[in-house]
Amino acid sequence: MNLIRTEPPVNEFRGSLRAPGGDIEVSLERLKLGLKYEGFSGRSLETYLFHNRDFLRFLGKSMESTSEEDIKRYIAFIMENRSPATAGLALSAIKFFYKQVLGRDFCYLPNPRREHRLPAILTREEVSRLIGAVKNIKHRILLELMYGCGLRVSEALNLKIRDIDFPRRIIKVFGKDREERQVPIPRRLARDLEFYSRFRNENPYVIPSARGGRLCMKSAQKIVERAARKAKIRKRISPHTLRHSFATHLLGQGTSIRVIQKLLGHARIQTTQLYTQVSTSLLQSVTSPLDTLQA
Repeated sequence: MNLIRTEPPVNEFRGSLRAPGGDIEVSLERLKLGLKYEGFSGRSLETYLFHNRDFLRFLGKSMESTSEEDIKRYIAFIMENRSPATAGLALSAIKFFYKQVLGRDFCYLPNPRREHRLPAILTREEVSRLIGAVKNIKHRILLELMYGCGLRVSEALNLKIRDIDFPRRIIKVFGKDREERQVPIPRRLARDLEFYSRFRNENPYVIPSARGGRLCMKSAQKIVERAARKAKIRKRISPHTLRHSFATHLLGQGTSIRVIQKLLGHARIQTTQLYTQVSTSLLQSVTSPLDTLQA
């Protein structure tokens, strides 16, 4: 599940964090404890807390006072004003609260219907132009990590120098909820990393911020957008497009889908199978029955 934190528009609705029937912040602290007990951390924990706080602000009352109808009303509001993907994530967060904290189960509530749009994929030539358009070596390494290793943007930004095994050309990646996996470093990226490491300061992050710590997600998005404009790429792309392109190109080269699943850190093979629908090489290898007919 792709966890994306979304903020409600300003003045979209007004609510109080204190409400009759209990203190909302106390309820959220109970949720936070439950999430930590279940092994949630980082963005996943923040996202679940955000959506439950958003839900309670919308209603203006504590979780203990809410009902199934309240949930349906809120999810309908999200569907109309944000997106089906956000609505599905919000429902999962609310269900977790009810089941793990309140001991009430609303699992029979169906997830909202989502549009199944195929992701934008860059050709190899477009990837080459995109990376070639970036002159800043730190920014180029960010793109190479996402395309060359298939990292999520958050994984690339959180990567530390200590997680790189230069002799073995292996990167240790901490994915969603701190799940660990190893991915190989392409030779080209290894050369850039070794050169770049000679001029680094004491910041432990591979992609540091000028102000200290790691580069933020918004800055990474801008780096990709600027590179796309310079490379004259007309497709609407994001940092995640490079990860999608990595998987699709591997599949086109004949790499096993199980191997791709491991490299991407997908828990379910069904998530990885999406790339069979967008692989140009696979589509071009299909022989139409029209071409089998005798002239």
